[in-house]
Amino acid sequence: MNSKPLPHLTATGTCWCGCSTKVGPGSFFAPGHDKVAEAALLAAEYGTSVAQLLHGHGYGPGHSVTTRAVTIGAWAKCPSCAYVGAPASIRNHGRKAHSVPSEETSS
Repeated sequence: MNSKPLPHLTATGTCWCGCSTKVGPGSFFAPGHDKVAEAALLAAEYGTSVAQLLHGHGYGPGHSVTTRAVTIGAWAKCPSCAYVGAPASIRNHGRKAHSVPSEETSS
């Protein structure tokens, strides 16, 4: 789904946020520590500014990151409105905003 090749990463058994917590096989983070790492990266590299992060990657008012996510297939657009998000978010949005039954209840 990503437009550029990403390297294969191997979980090491230690949390990647830098806290040194041991994690299970195949895990990169202790529970919740992915968000800790994300916030720390934003602080360390972009002064805690999402606008600076977007600008640093060439996105902003004239080049939408959400449109890009939809274009490469990482996100989708709600068929009933302008909402965009990950596929699971689209399903949740549809149930809440458009009264679309969940797959479990419509079978």
